[in-house]
Amino acid sequence: MSESIRRVVLAFSGGLDTSVILKWLRQTYNCEVVTFTADLGQGEELEPARHKAELMGVKQEHIFIDDLREEFVRDYVFPMMRANALYEGLYLLGTSIARPLIAKRQIEIAHQVGADAVSHGATGKGNDQVRFELGYYALDPDIKVIAPWREWDLNSRTALIDFAEKNQIPVPKDKRGESPFSTDANLLHTSSEGKVLEDPWQEVPDYVFSRTDDFVSAPDKPEEITVEFKGGDGVALNGKALSPAALLTALNDLGRKHGIGRLDLVENRFVGMKSRGMYETPGGTIYHAAHRAIEQLTLDRGAMHLKDELMPRYAELIYNGFWFSPEREMLQAAIDHSQAKVEGTVRMKLFKGAVHVTGRKSPQSLYSERVVTFEDDAGAYDQRDAEGFIKLNALRLRLLAQRDRTRG
Repeated sequence: MSESIRRVVLAFSGGLDTSVILKWLRQTYNCEVVTFTADLGQGEELEPARHKAELMGVKQEHIFIDDLREEFVRDYVFPMMRANALYEGLYLLGTSIARPLIAKRQIEIAHQVGADAVSHGATGKGNDQVRFELGYYALDPDIKVIAPWREWDLNSRTALIDFAEKNQIPVPKDKRGESPFSTDANLLHTSSEGKVLEDPWQEVPDYVFSRTDDFVSAPDKPEEITVEFKGGDGVALNGKALSPAALLTALNDLGRKHGIGRLDLVENRFVGMKSRGMYETPGGTIYHAAHRAIEQLTLDRGAMHLKDELMPRYAELIYNGFWFSPEREMLQAAIDHSQAKVEGTVRMKLFKGAVHVTGRKSPQSLYSERVVTFEDDAGAYDQRDAEGFIKLNALRLRLLAQRDRTRG
């Protein structure tokens, strides 16, 4: 290689792909490799990643395993949820929102250890390569990025296993067969795609689901819960104050039990192709419904409608990897400003895969029973005022109708 790379920080899971990448980086660039493994609540034991890195000769001081669960929910998931962000109207962006945090921490480690490059295991067909690298360059414009899947000729699982065996890299038995699908998981969601899921006409097999129970066999009795908000963020579940990560974890448990949060989606990737995936976002689905419900009471119509207009653009920026862009930060500032008085309690029933809002209350409520009632409002609203309001709004429509009638 023409580039001189002395030290590289690798986003490392300890699995087959990143273990092969670790060895390939050394062979190809003759460089030292630092591994970084992020605990984002994926539900896996991370010590095996440390053991694998040690086994492959990485110095102990160059193995980083960081618990980022609270930062992930507090600084990434919750700000996104303030916007009620849904990509293409459905996807709660569970994979997308994790990438900027991983990129941020990777760059921090690169600076800490004096690395001149970072590397990831995303393929050249997906969105993640874009998300990681836009994050890297936004935080360090001079960093070198190594994306092995765009460079090497190991283009199949068989080739990866052959490489691993030739280089004495342990390959678990479950990695030797053809993987039926690939997954990505964190505290917000689990995504599954590829192989058995590539035909969008075929129903997703039961064995794909890992985060949610089948709603058909979920409890036959609804479960009632309350979620409390302050400043647009969830702060308590059923009256108990919880940290952001603890709240999402508890909602995940409830969502799993009631089969909530499954999404079978054919989406438009940023790189240009359509892909089909199965997303499981149990706690996020409950939280999203609760946040919208408390906004119904506390947001002015103009603010709410403007937020809904901005949301698709905001969601697209996150999906495409532009978390650190000035336009995302500008939108975030507007969204956060709208949340100052979004507080109160939402009551919901969870039942057979669905979330039903049954009540909401807030000390900042804009709802007035006195104004809205069909009974005597004691002069709070003069219905005669509606006549002038309607006539003014109808003026242009009447002028159009008069013109078209006379010229027709």
